[in-house]
Order: sequence, then structure tokens, then C-alpha cells
Amino acid sequence: MMTQYSLLTPEEAASVINNNDMVAFSGFTAAGSPKVLPLALAQRARSLHEKGEDFAIRLITGASVSAQADDELAAAKCIKWRAPYQSASGMRKAINNNEVEFVDMHLGEVAQMIRAGFFGEIDVAVIEAVDITSDGRVFLTSGIGNSPTFLEHAKKIIIERNSYFSSRITEFADNVTLPGPPKRPVIPLYGTMDKIGKPYVQVDPAKIVGIVETNQADQIEAFTKNDETCVQIAHNVEKFLLNELNLRRIPKAFLPIQSGVGNINNAVMNTLGKNPDIPTFTLFSEVLQDSVVDLLLSGKVTGASASSLTITPDKLQTIFDNMDFFSDKIVLRPQEISNNPELIRRLGVIALNVGLEFDIYGHANSSHALGSDLMNGIGGSGDFERNAYLSIFMAPSIAKGGRISSIVPMCAHVDHSEHSVKVIITEQGIADLRGLSPCQRAKVIIENCAHPMYKDALYRYLSTCKPGHIPHDLHHAFDMHIKFLETGSML
Repeated sequence: MMTQYSLLTPEEAASVINNNDMVAFSGFTAAGSPKVLPLALAQRARSLHEKGEDFAIRLITGASVSAQADDELAAAKCIKWRAPYQSASGMRKAINNNEVEFVDMHLGEVAQMIRAGFFGEIDVAVIEAVDITSDGRVFLTSGIGNSPTFLEHAKKIIIERNSYFSSRITEFADNVTLPGPPKRPVIPLYGTMDKIGKPYVQVDPAKIVGIVETNQADQIEAFTKNDETCVQIAHNVEKFLLNELNLRRIPKAFLPIQSGVGNINNAVMNTLGKNPDIPTFTLFSEVLQDSVVDLLLSGKVTGASASSLTITPDKLQTIFDNMDFFSDKIVLRPQEISNNPELIRRLGVIALNVGLEFDIYGHANSSHALGSDLMNGIGGSGDFERNAYLSIFMAPSIAKGGRISSIVPMCAHVDHSEHSVKVIITEQGIADLRGLSPCQRAKVIIENCAHPMYKDALYRYLSTCKPGHIPHDLHHAFDMHIKFLETGSML
């Protein structure tokens, strides 16, 4: 018997969600995340609060969702618990004010933890799809994220069917879920563009409580024009990779690249794309940004695998207008595949991520300003840097007009240990840390990556440390941070 799904208004769909429910949203970044239900849910929370009723949900996603969704939900005090990543100013403020309990997680681990039941049951999954069939085949849109796992484990499913997307976007999808331990089979993916799954996710139609019709683009804005610092960092990455090629430490055919989100990563991709001495390459990453579309069109990038198309509507339209060209050049996967350690190690990925600060021994902080205030989260950077063939971290050497140094004696928070960070690159230069002892690393990082205005202070700190394998003076390790808190400058 064929199933006829109910059509719901956003308000009707929001009424399905109850106080304290664990709710899962589709997408990875704003790509593929729900468009209208989050706003209706925020309004439901406000209305219930005005009546004196408690209403707040626990929210789990792929990575971030749209800033509007997270901010509206935070402003409505609709969220009591949030995982695993966010990038919205309002939600960030609520987390740092301890109004929302936030769990910062490696993105590649989320699906396994859901299957194991570590977070309890998923009451409602809100999933954006370009289509759904009567027998329960769900065709996702621009961000796969954790949606296959959410669909499998949710008690109830609400579909936002978004007619904005070309139906051919399903040609990119490679949906697969992994079995739990023990004796897991090998993931049979041996090349960047291999496909091992299906273009849809199969669910029990009885779990689908209704469909909300939408027609909206992903809320993704273009990055600002690259400044001189971003461009210089990109040229230093270019220089480093060319040297590795010349020394034959990277194969002549090159290796897949993982590139994080932001202006620096966009500048790096543009720079590598323009250099004729860099071979053609593929991407095995979490996200694909605007620059990748142009590199695919030029032939510099021959294929790109990720969990989302985090690109502006204009660039997405370019893809839709040229689907015969792009169809076999983009693969969208669940994040437990795009961020899988087995695959990152097997393919020999070169990981390019941005950090907030680095200490003189190579530890990296990518998530917490001054050790306390969350910025966005660790995201997938740990999935890649720990397992990559080459793990490269990038950052400007200074921030806030020079009042903050990204190179400090000791990180106020550590996301990535010195055991995993292989290379640090700022606009000042390159610190290749492979094979160096801690004391050797300190001198290379200070000399090559620190801004000149902070070098003397860093060398002075190093000279006062008592001998040890990793010399530190615990009385003064955070002097630069303390000075910033007291005066507004680390100088």
C-alpha cells in the first residue's frame, strides 16, 4: 500500500516537538539545514514561555546550521543542550553565558555515538530533502552531515521538501552508514571519487509525520575579499608544498587535500589552483567552498568529495546549470565517511586547517579564545590533523591590530597536541616540526612564525624556563594572556 504523507505548515510541524525532546537537524554548515521549521520552533517557544510553560529542546546537528536558525533558537531560549558544533554569534553568546550546555565534539564521531545511545533517543529529526518517495526513500539536498543516522534512529521524522534545489543534486549523494564494533569490515573506498552507497536514505514511511514545503536557498554568504595576510599565508603554503614535491615527500601525482572553511582556506585553494607547478589534485574534505567550483571548471581539481556544498547560491546555480559536467566530479557523503580516520589515512590526505593560537612547542588551540570563550568548536579539524599524511595549521601571526599574538608560550586551551601538529604556517613563514625535539620546535616556531613585535618576549620566556623535555615556567606561562585581560594587549 502506498503512503500519502501529510502536508504541514511550519507551525503544525513545530507542534510535533515537545519540551525536552532530543531534536536532530539535517545539514552540514548551513548547507542542507532546515529553513523554516527552526523559526517556527523559536516562535512556539516564545509563545509557551509567555504562558509560563517550560519549553526547551536538546539539539544535535551535523556541523553548524544556518546562523539565523541557531540565533533565533538561542534568542527564544529554546535550546538547553547543543552538539556538536556551531558558528552563530547568538548561540555562541548563550553557550559562553552558560545558558546552553554545549558539547564540543569531533564531527567524525557523532554518528557512532548516536548509534551507541550515548545521547539517548532522538525524538524528532527535521530533515531537508529535495524529494521523498511513498516507500520512504529520502533524497537529501546540499549537506549530508549526519542525516542518514538521524533518519535511521529518530522516532519521528519531519521532512522539509525544498523545491529550490535541482532534482539532479541527488546524483552527488553517496549515502552509507557504518556498522558498530566489533569486527567491522573495511570501508571499501580506495579513491577520492569512489562511491559505495546509495543516492537516497531508506526509512520506514510510518515514522514520517509530515512534509513542510519550502523553496529557499542555503544561507551562505560569500567571503570577503582576501587581504594581504591571507594571500601571504597562501603563498607560504604553496612554497611548502612545492618543496615537498621537489623532495619527493609528496608523490608526483600529488595527494588529496582537505581544506577547512574561511578566507585563508579560500586563498590557499585559489593560489594552488593558479600554480602550474602544482599537479592537478582531488579534494577529500568536509566542505566544498566557492573556490572549488572554479577549480573544477578549470580542470585543476579533478574531483571533490565532501559532506556539503557550502557555497553561495550563485555558485550553486553554476553547478545546476552545468550538471552534465559536475555530475561525476562531486561526491557528497555522510560525515562519518568524509571524516573517517581509516579513509583519511588510506588516501594520504594533506590537511589544511586554521587555528586560533599555537604555543612555542606546537600545541594548537582552534576553539576557545583566552582558554574560556568558545568560538565555534573543534569541528572536523581533529579528525583530519590526527590522521593526515601532512597536518598543516595556518593562522595570521597577530590579531586585533597586533594586540594579540597567535604564538604564545603556552596555549590557554589545547585542541591538538604537539604530537599531531606537523606544520605551522603564518604570513611570517613556515615551521616544519617533523623530527624536531620540543626545544628545537620552540626556536623554529618563534623564528619563522611569530610576528617580529612578539619575538623578543617569546625568546625571553624560553630563556627563563627551567630545563626539561618541554621547558616551561608555570609562574609566567600565561603572562601574555593575563596582560591582554588587564590592558587589552599582549604587548
